[in-house]
Amino acid sequence: MKFIGSALVLVFLFAWHGTAQTVKPAYPGMAPLPQYLMPRDAEISLARSAAPKSISDDAAILILTKSGYQTAVGGTNGFVCMVARSWSADFDDPDFWDPRLRAPICYNALAAKSQVAATIKRTQVVLAGGSKAQIVDSIKAAIDSGELPTAQAGSMSYMLSRDEYLSNRDGRWLPHVMLFVPETDPKSWGAGPPESPILGFHLPEEHLTVFVIPVRKWSDGTLATSKEH
Repeated sequence: MKFIGSALVLVFLFAWHGTAQTVKPAYPGMAPLPQYLMPRDAEISLARSAAPKSISDDAAILILTKSGYQTAVGGTNGFVCMVARSWSADFDDPDFWDPRLRAPICYNALAAKSQVAATIKRTQVVLAGGSKAQIVDSIKAAIDSGELPTAQAGSMSYMLSRDEYLSNRDGRWLPHVMLFVPETDPKSWGAGPPESPILGFHLPEEHLTVFVIPVRKWSDGTLATSKEH
């Protein structure tokens, strides 16, 4: 299944690209829910690590609970930080149900309207016992009906946590920022050609284009190693 119901899928794709046909899923189905949960303070800390401290200290923090994502800390700057779980990955990802995956991400207020909503929707279907196929159908129906809003120009997010775990092959990818814009041609931004610092992806199902820009530093100020790049 190739339908992509959340732009966060792209980040997981980078982490496992090229392995789907050779890696046998460790978790062919959902594991017991407690395996996906984290201690409250640990999840808050991990969510904050997605962005520089000057931003995440004043952000709202969502954490995963038995009943879905809930606000653990109210914010004052409009940003929303959370830790996405494995079911935010592509539906063909061999780690789709792996409870070890953690993707800290911090959205600005505009991006939160569409991207946080998509993550929450997926999670609702998962916690109701939904299959991959039911998640696909639910996300598609929500986008088509307007229940899930499309991204607005100016939407962006940070993914700068050294402690992210996006795949069982490499663990983490690269520190990066993501830009979410209404449908456009990535080539018009110079995204994608060899040596361009910008990756661009057109997601027509979401009426969305996503730009991914790797950066050199993690949120704690340390440099990403040459091996990681």
